[in-house]
Amino acid sequence: MEVTASQRADSLVGIASSASQGNVGQEQIKYRPITRPSEILETVPGMISSQHSGEGKASQYYLRGFNLDHGTDFLTQIDGVPINMTSHSHGQGWMDTNFLIPEMVKSVHYQKGNYYADAGDFSSTGSANIEYFNELADTTVKFTGGSFDYYRGLAVGSQKLGGGNLLYAGETVHNNGPWLVGNEYLKFNGVLRYSQEHADSGWSITAMAYKADWNSTDQIPLRAVKNGTLNRFGTIDPTDGGNSQRYSVTGEWHRQSADSESKIIAYGVFSKLNLYSNFTYFQNDPVRGDQFGQPDKRWTSGLKATHTFFHKIGDAESETTLGFQFRNDTIRNALTLNQGRYQYGIVREDDVWVTNASPYAENKTRWNDWFRSSVGVRFDGYQFDVSNSNQAANNGTRYDGMVSPKLALTFGPWAETEFYLNGGLGFHSNDARGINTQVDPTTGNNTDADGNAINKAVPLARTYGAEVGLRSTWVPGLQSTLAFWWLDIDSELLFVGDAGSTEASRPSRRFGVEFANYYSPTDWLTFDMDYSASNSKFRGNAPEGNYIPGSISTVLASGVTVHDVWGGFFGGPRLRYFGPRSLIEDNSVRSESTIMLSGMVGYKFNRNWTVQAEVFNLLNRKDSGIDYYYESQLRNEAAPVNDIHFHPVEPISFRMTLTASF
Repeated sequence: MEVTASQRADSLVGIASSASQGNVGQEQIKYRPITRPSEILETVPGMISSQHSGEGKASQYYLRGFNLDHGTDFLTQIDGVPINMTSHSHGQGWMDTNFLIPEMVKSVHYQKGNYYADAGDFSSTGSANIEYFNELADTTVKFTGGSFDYYRGLAVGSQKLGGGNLLYAGETVHNNGPWLVGNEYLKFNGVLRYSQEHADSGWSITAMAYKADWNSTDQIPLRAVKNGTLNRFGTIDPTDGGNSQRYSVTGEWHRQSADSESKIIAYGVFSKLNLYSNFTYFQNDPVRGDQFGQPDKRWTSGLKATHTFFHKIGDAESETTLGFQFRNDTIRNALTLNQGRYQYGIVREDDVWVTNASPYAENKTRWNDWFRSSVGVRFDGYQFDVSNSNQAANNGTRYDGMVSPKLALTFGPWAETEFYLNGGLGFHSNDARGINTQVDPTTGNNTDADGNAINKAVPLARTYGAEVGLRSTWVPGLQSTLAFWWLDIDSELLFVGDAGSTEASRPSRRFGVEFANYYSPTDWLTFDMDYSASNSKFRGNAPEGNYIPGSISTVLASGVTVHDVWGGFFGGPRLRYFGPRSLIEDNSVRSESTIMLSGMVGYKFNRNWTVQAEVFNLLNRKDSGIDYYYESQLRNEAAPVNDIHFHPVEPISFRMTLTASF
C-alpha cells in the first residue's frame, strides 16, 4: 500500500502526512556547493548549519526558531542509526556529522514537528534520516584542492560479490582555514557495506570508521577586534582543539509481502572525543587561563524493529505498524581544568548509563478519495544512572517515562493540492548528570552562587506541537508547501556562554511559517526557494526579559541549478540568509544578519572525466557564522566585560575538483 519517494522532485501528494515532510536525493546534493558535511542537512527547508570552532567539532544548527546548539531537539540518523548523543560532555544531543560522505547519500528523508510515532528523543523540531546507497553505477575517484591548504581525496564504488553488492568508500580531508592559527584539520573516513536483495527480502551489514584531529578557532570578543589588538581571524587561546573517533557496525534485515512488511536494525557504535575550549579566557584563572577539557568516551548499542500489517477497516485501505526501539549508552565523561591541553584539575568525572525502551503503534487509513488519517502513540521509558568519582552526593539512579500521542489528518487532493492538520506531544531528555546533581561540582555546596538551592533537573521535558499546511503540484513543474506551526516546551535548554554548557530554563513558546518551493520548468533547469519566519519567547514574564538568546527568526535559502546543458555543463549559484537574532533576554543586544552567496560550475567531458569549481562567499562579506553575548576577561583587563563574541565566516575562497569515473 505504501508508496515511497526519494527525490525532492518526486510528488508527495497522496503520500506525505504533513506539509513539512519531504525527501532530498543525490541529484540535488551533488550540484550544491558544500563546505562541510553537515551542510547536507541544509537541504531540509529552514535548516542552517554553522560553526563556531573551525572544523572538526560538531556543527551548530538552527531551525524553527531554535539555536539547536550542536543538535539538541533535532534527531538525525544514518540508515536508521541515531547520531545524537545523550548526556554528552559538551552538550545534550551532540550531533557530529563530520563522518558523512556526501557522495554516498542516496536520500535525506526529513519530517519537522513532533507528530510522528517513529521519532522520540531529540525530535521535537523534527528529524532526518540520511540513507546511503547499497550500490553505485560507477567507481569514482576524486581529488579536490583549494584555498587555505584544503585538500580532499575520495574513492567510492561497488561491485558484485557472492550474490550481493560490496560497497566501499575511503576519504581523507585536510583544511587549515583562514585562521592565523591554522585548523590543521585532518580526517580519515571509511565505509564498507555488503548487501543482498531478493524478491521479497534483503539484508545488509555496514562498517564505518572515522578519525579526526584539529585546532579550534573558537568565538572571539568583538571589543578586541574593534580596538585592533586581535585580528578578525585570530584566536585568544591557540591551544584549543580536539580529536574524535567514531566506529560503528550496523546490521539490517527487511522483508515484504502482499500482506505485511518487517524491518530490523541492530547497531553498535564506539565514539571518543577529547575537546579543549576556552570561552572566557582569563576570567576564572588570571594566571593559567580558563581552558577546560571535555573528554567523552562511550559505547552505544541499539535495536529498532517494525512490523506492518496491510488490512482493511470496512472498505477503507489501512496499515498498522507496531514498532520497538531500544538504546543503551555506557558513558565515561568529565569536565577538567587545563592549560595548553595539559590537565591540572578535575571539576567532575562521571560514569553514566542511560537506557531507554520505546514501543509504539501507528495506523494509517485511506478512508476515501479525499480523506486519510494517521494516528499513533509511543511510550518512552528511561533509566538514568550516574556514578560520580569526586562528588558522591551527585550519584544516583532515576527513572522516567512519557506517553506521546500523534495525529495527522489529510484532506484532498483537489486540483493536485492536499491540506494537512497535525498535532502531537513529544519530549526531550535532559543530561543524566543534571537530573542527579544535588551539589555544585565546583564548590561542593548545595546552593549556587546566588544562594539558591540546587535542584535536580526534570529527566524528561514535555513538548507540545501542532501544524496546519498544504502541499500543491497544481502548477506544472512546481512543488510548493506552506506550513503554519506551533511548539511549546515545558523546559528550555539554554546555552550559557560563560560556562560553555547548557542548563534547564523557563518554558517557551514558538510559532512560525514555512514556505518551500521547487520548480523544474525543464529537465535541465531547477529553481528552489525556501523561506521560514518564526517567533520565539519564554512564557510568562521575568524581569530579565522573555527573548530566547540565539533564537533564529528568519531564514531564506535559494538556488538555481542547471545540468547536462551545452554539452555537459552543470552547477549554479546558492544564496543563504539568516536574519538578526536576540542575544540577551531583554533584546537589547542583537546580532547582525548573515548572507552567504556561493556557486558551482562544472563540465562533464565524457562518462569518465569531470571537472568542477566551487566558490564560497562570493560577495566576500565579513559576517558572523554565529554570535553570543556573555561575560569574559582578557589578560590585560582588570575585570570581566560583557561583550558580543563571534566566529567570522570564511572570506571568499575556492575549490577545484577532478573526478574520474569508470
